[in-house]
Amino acid sequence: MSIAPKPTSALLIVGHGSTENPDSSTPYFDHADEIRRRGLFAEVHCCFWKEEPSMREAFYLLDSDDVYVVPDFISEGYFTQEVIPRELGLTGPSTEVRGKTFHYCLPVGVHSSMTDLILRRAKEVAPDIDPATTTLIITGHGTGLNQNSTKAIRDQVDQIIASGAGYASVIDAYMEEPPFIAEWDKLSHTPNVVIVPFFISDGLHSYQDIPVLIGIENAVGAAASHREVFRHNPHYVRGKTLYYTSAIGTERLLADVILDLVHDFDQLHKIL
Repeated sequence: MSIAPKPTSALLIVGHGSTENPDSSTPYFDHADEIRRRGLFAEVHCCFWKEEPSMREAFYLLDSDDVYVVPDFISEGYFTQEVIPRELGLTGPSTEVRGKTFHYCLPVGVHSSMTDLILRRAKEVAPDIDPATTTLIITGHGTGLNQNSTKAIRDQVDQIIASGAGYASVIDAYMEEPPFIAEWDKLSHTPNVVIVPFFISDGLHSYQDIPVLIGIENAVGAAASHREVFRHNPHYVRGKTLYYTSAIGTERLLADVILDLVHDFDQLHKIL
Protein backbone atom coordinates (compact mmCIF):
# COMPACT_ATOMS: atom_id res chain seq x y z
CA MET A 1 0.00 0.00 0.00
CA SER A 2 1.06 3.63 -0.39
CA ILE A 3 0.70 6.32 2.22
CA ALA A 4 -0.16 9.94 1.63
CA PRO A 5 2.80 12.30 1.87
CA LYS A 6 3.42 13.78 5.32
CA PRO A 7 5.29 16.99 4.52
CA THR A 8 5.12 18.27 8.11
CA SER A 9 6.07 14.99 9.82
CA ALA A 10 9.34 13.20 10.52
CA LEU A 11 10.06 9.47 10.45
CA LEU A 12 12.41 8.06 13.07
CA ILE A 13 13.65 4.50 12.46
CA VAL A 14 15.00 2.91 15.63
CA GLY A 15 17.46 0.02 15.53
CA HIS A 16 19.54 -2.01 17.95
CA GLY A 17 22.98 -1.39 16.48
CA SER A 18 26.17 -3.16 17.52
CA THR A 19 29.52 -2.30 19.02
CA GLU A 20 31.06 -5.41 17.41
CA ASN A 21 29.73 -5.51 13.86
CA PRO A 22 30.11 -2.39 11.69
CA ASP A 23 27.65 -3.77 9.13
CA SER A 24 24.74 -4.14 11.52
CA SER A 25 23.40 -0.61 11.02
CA THR A 26 23.62 -0.70 7.20
CA PRO A 27 20.05 -1.98 6.57
CA TYR A 28 18.55 0.75 8.76
CA PHE A 29 20.29 3.49 6.81
CA ASP A 30 19.34 1.76 3.54
CA HIS A 31 15.68 1.72 4.55
CA ALA A 32 15.88 5.37 5.57
CA ASP A 33 17.52 6.31 2.26
CA GLU A 34 14.82 4.52 0.27
CA ILE A 35 12.00 6.25 2.16
CA ARG A 36 13.79 9.60 1.98
CA ARG A 37 14.10 9.14 -1.78
CA ARG A 38 10.30 8.89 -2.07
CA GLY A 39 9.82 12.32 -0.50
CA LEU A 40 6.99 11.29 1.81
CA PHE A 41 8.27 12.91 5.02
CA ALA A 42 9.82 16.23 5.87
CA GLU A 43 12.80 14.30 7.29
CA VAL A 44 13.88 10.71 7.91
CA HIS A 45 16.40 9.74 10.59
CA CYS A 46 17.84 6.64 12.27
CA CYS A 47 18.89 6.18 15.88
CA PHE A 48 20.17 3.21 17.86
CA TRP A 49 20.56 1.57 21.24
CA LYS A 50 24.18 0.46 20.74
CA GLU A 51 25.43 2.98 18.18
CA GLU A 52 25.41 6.68 17.42
CA PRO A 53 23.19 8.56 17.10
CA SER A 54 21.61 7.25 20.27
CA MET A 55 17.89 7.37 21.02
CA ARG A 56 18.41 10.17 23.52
CA GLU A 57 20.22 12.20 20.86
CA ALA A 58 17.42 11.65 18.36
CA PHE A 59 15.35 14.51 19.75
CA TYR A 60 18.03 16.96 18.64
CA LEU A 61 18.04 15.57 15.08
CA LEU A 62 14.38 16.41 14.58
CA ASP A 63 13.06 19.71 13.28
CA SER A 64 9.46 18.53 12.84
CA ASP A 65 6.98 18.69 15.70
CA ASP A 66 5.16 15.53 14.52
CA VAL A 67 7.23 12.33 14.54
CA TYR A 68 6.46 8.72 13.64
CA VAL A 69 8.69 6.22 15.45
CA VAL A 70 9.07 2.78 13.84
CA PRO A 71 11.11 0.14 15.69
CA ASP A 72 13.14 -1.71 13.04
CA PHE A 73 13.05 -4.80 15.24
CA ILE A 74 11.94 -8.32 14.47
CA SER A 75 9.48 -8.71 17.34
CA GLU A 76 7.80 -7.06 20.29
CA GLY A 77 9.79 -7.50 23.46
CA TYR A 78 12.16 -5.89 25.90
CA PHE A 79 13.56 -3.30 23.49
CA THR A 80 10.29 -2.27 21.89
CA GLN A 81 8.21 -2.38 25.08
CA GLU A 82 10.71 -1.03 27.61
CA VAL A 83 13.95 0.38 26.22
CA ILE A 84 12.62 2.54 23.37
CA PRO A 85 9.71 4.05 25.37
CA ARG A 86 12.07 4.79 28.25
CA GLU A 87 14.79 6.36 26.12
CA LEU A 88 12.39 8.50 24.07
CA GLY A 89 10.01 9.29 26.93
CA LEU A 90 7.01 7.57 25.34
CA THR A 91 4.02 6.71 27.51
CA GLY A 92 1.45 5.59 24.94
CA PRO A 93 0.63 5.38 21.21
CA SER A 94 1.03 9.15 20.92
CA THR A 95 3.09 11.13 23.43
CA GLU A 96 3.99 14.81 23.62
CA VAL A 97 7.63 15.26 24.57
CA ARG A 98 9.03 18.77 24.88
CA GLY A 99 6.63 20.19 22.34
CA LYS A 100 6.87 17.34 19.84
CA THR A 101 4.27 14.62 19.34
CA PHE A 102 5.69 11.10 18.90
CA HIS A 103 3.54 8.36 17.33
CA TYR A 104 4.86 4.95 18.33
CA CYS A 105 4.27 2.23 15.71
CA LEU A 106 4.61 -1.54 16.01
CA PRO A 107 7.93 -3.23 15.10
CA VAL A 108 8.46 -4.29 11.48
CA GLY A 109 8.74 -8.01 12.23
CA VAL A 110 5.15 -8.39 13.37
CA HIS A 111 3.59 -6.93 10.22
CA SER A 112 1.78 -9.35 7.94
CA SER A 113 3.55 -8.00 4.84
CA MET A 114 6.78 -9.58 6.12
CA THR A 115 5.35 -12.84 4.76
CA ASP A 116 5.74 -11.65 1.17
CA LEU A 117 9.34 -10.62 1.83
CA ILE A 118 10.21 -14.06 3.21
CA LEU A 119 8.69 -15.78 0.18
CA ARG A 120 10.49 -13.36 -2.13
CA ARG A 121 13.82 -14.02 -0.45
CA ALA A 122 13.29 -17.81 -0.58
CA LYS A 123 12.42 -17.66 -4.29
CA GLU A 124 15.43 -15.48 -5.09
CA VAL A 125 17.91 -17.86 -3.48
CA ALA A 126 16.39 -21.01 -5.02
CA PRO A 127 14.59 -19.87 -8.21
CA ASP A 128 14.56 -23.24 -9.98
CA ILE A 129 13.55 -25.44 -7.05
CA ASP A 130 10.03 -26.85 -6.87
CA PRO A 131 8.47 -25.75 -3.54
CA ALA A 132 6.67 -29.11 -3.40
CA THR A 133 10.07 -30.77 -2.88
CA THR A 134 11.29 -28.13 -0.44
CA THR A 135 11.14 -27.38 3.28
CA LEU A 136 11.22 -23.68 4.17
CA ILE A 137 12.74 -22.98 7.58
CA ILE A 138 12.53 -19.57 9.24
CA THR A 139 15.16 -19.30 11.91
CA GLY A 140 15.80 -16.88 14.76
CA HIS A 141 17.71 -16.57 17.98
CA GLY A 142 15.18 -17.93 20.42
CA THR A 143 15.34 -17.16 24.10
CA GLY A 144 13.52 -18.12 27.24
CA LEU A 145 13.52 -14.48 28.30
CA ASN A 146 11.09 -13.25 25.65
CA GLN A 147 8.49 -15.50 24.09
CA ASN A 148 7.46 -12.72 21.70
CA SER A 149 10.65 -13.22 19.71
CA THR A 150 9.58 -16.74 18.76
CA LYS A 151 5.92 -15.79 18.36
CA ALA A 152 6.75 -13.43 15.49
CA ILE A 153 8.43 -16.30 13.63
CA ARG A 154 5.67 -18.79 14.38
CA ASP A 155 3.13 -16.27 13.10
CA GLN A 156 5.06 -15.99 9.83
CA VAL A 157 5.15 -19.78 9.51
CA ASP A 158 1.37 -19.93 9.95
CA GLN A 159 0.82 -17.16 7.40
CA ILE A 160 3.07 -18.79 4.80
CA ILE A 161 1.27 -22.12 5.22
CA ALA A 162 -2.06 -20.34 4.84
CA SER A 163 -0.85 -18.43 1.79
CA GLY A 164 -0.72 -21.55 -0.36
CA ALA A 165 2.90 -20.93 -1.39
CA GLY A 166 3.22 -24.65 -2.07
CA TYR A 167 6.13 -25.63 0.16
CA ALA A 168 6.09 -29.23 1.29
CA SER A 169 6.72 -27.99 4.82
CA VAL A 170 7.20 -24.64 6.55
CA ILE A 171 8.73 -24.73 10.03
CA ASP A 172 10.44 -22.54 12.62
CA ALA A 173 13.77 -23.34 14.28
CA TYR A 174 16.06 -21.49 16.69
CA MET A 175 19.63 -21.12 17.80
CA GLU A 176 19.02 -21.44 21.54
CA GLU A 177 15.71 -23.22 22.04
CA PRO A 178 13.94 -26.18 20.44
CA PRO A 179 13.34 -26.94 17.69
CA PHE A 180 17.04 -26.28 17.12
CA ILE A 181 18.29 -25.02 13.76
CA ALA A 182 21.33 -27.27 14.22
CA GLU A 183 18.95 -30.20 13.62
CA TRP A 184 17.52 -28.77 10.39
CA ASP A 185 18.16 -31.97 8.48
CA LYS A 186 16.17 -34.03 11.00
CA LEU A 187 13.36 -31.47 11.00
CA SER A 188 12.99 -31.59 7.21
CA HIS A 189 11.82 -34.56 5.14
CA THR A 190 12.46 -33.18 1.67
CA PRO A 191 15.55 -33.25 -0.57
CA ASN A 192 15.66 -29.44 -0.71
CA VAL A 193 15.76 -27.02 2.21
CA VAL A 194 15.72 -23.21 2.25
CA ILE A 195 16.70 -21.43 5.47
CA VAL A 196 15.79 -17.75 5.94
CA PRO A 197 17.24 -15.96 9.02
CA PHE A 198 14.58 -13.76 10.63
CA PHE A 199 16.92 -10.96 11.66
CA ILE A 200 17.00 -7.30 10.67
CA SER A 201 20.69 -7.20 9.76
CA ASP A 202 23.37 -9.63 8.70
CA GLY A 203 25.31 -9.90 11.91
CA LEU A 204 27.32 -12.43 13.84
CA HIS A 205 24.35 -14.78 14.10
CA SER A 206 23.42 -14.95 10.44
CA TYR A 207 26.85 -15.19 8.87
CA GLN A 208 28.96 -16.70 11.62
CA ASP A 209 27.00 -18.69 14.19
CA ILE A 210 24.17 -20.23 12.14
CA PRO A 211 26.41 -21.37 9.24
CA VAL A 212 28.41 -23.43 11.76
CA LEU A 213 25.25 -24.81 13.38
CA ILE A 214 23.81 -25.94 10.04
CA GLY A 215 27.09 -27.41 8.83
CA ILE A 216 28.02 -25.19 5.89
CA GLU A 217 31.00 -23.74 7.77
CA ASN A 218 33.43 -25.65 9.97
CA ALA A 219 34.19 -22.84 12.39
CA VAL A 220 33.25 -19.24 13.10
CA GLY A 221 35.37 -17.12 10.81
CA ALA A 222 36.98 -13.79 11.59
CA ALA A 223 35.97 -11.90 8.43
CA ALA A 224 32.32 -11.56 9.32
CA SER A 225 31.66 -8.47 7.25
CA HIS A 226 32.61 -10.21 3.98
CA ARG A 227 29.37 -12.24 3.96
CA GLU A 228 31.01 -14.90 1.78
CA VAL A 229 28.71 -17.53 3.22
CA PHE A 230 25.76 -16.18 1.20
CA ARG A 231 27.57 -16.49 -2.14
CA HIS A 232 27.96 -20.26 -2.26
CA ASN A 233 24.43 -21.60 -2.71
CA PRO A 234 23.44 -24.33 -2.98
CA HIS A 235 25.21 -26.33 -0.29
CA TYR A 236 25.22 -30.13 -0.46
CA VAL A 237 25.33 -31.19 3.15
CA ARG A 238 23.89 -33.98 5.29
CA GLY A 239 22.40 -35.65 2.24
CA LYS A 240 20.30 -32.63 1.23
CA THR A 241 20.50 -29.59 -1.02
CA LEU A 242 20.52 -26.56 1.26
CA TYR A 243 19.96 -22.91 0.33
CA TYR A 244 20.83 -20.28 2.92
CA THR A 245 19.76 -16.64 2.55
CA SER A 246 20.93 -13.41 4.12
CA ALA A 247 18.83 -11.85 6.89
CA ILE A 248 15.31 -10.86 5.90
CA GLY A 249 15.86 -7.31 7.16
CA THR A 250 18.40 -6.65 4.41
CA GLU A 251 15.59 -6.84 1.86
CA ARG A 252 15.22 -3.44 0.14
CA LEU A 253 11.43 -3.70 0.23
CA LEU A 254 11.45 -3.61 4.02
CA ALA A 255 11.05 0.14 3.48
CA ASP A 256 7.51 -0.66 2.36
CA VAL A 257 6.83 -2.53 5.60
CA ILE A 258 7.92 0.55 7.57
CA LEU A 259 5.49 2.68 5.57
CA ASP A 260 2.75 0.08 6.07
CA LEU A 261 3.22 0.42 9.82
CA VAL A 262 2.80 4.19 9.62
CA HIS A 263 -0.35 3.71 7.55
CA ASP A 264 -1.71 1.16 10.03
CA PHE A 265 -1.02 3.51 12.94
CA ASP A 266 -3.00 6.30 11.27
CA GLN A 267 -5.88 3.95 10.55
CA LEU A 268 -5.98 2.50 14.06
CA HIS A 269 -5.73 5.84 15.84
CA LYS A 270 -7.74 7.79 13.24
CA ILE A 271 -5.00 10.25 12.40
CA LEU A 272 -5.77 12.09 9.17
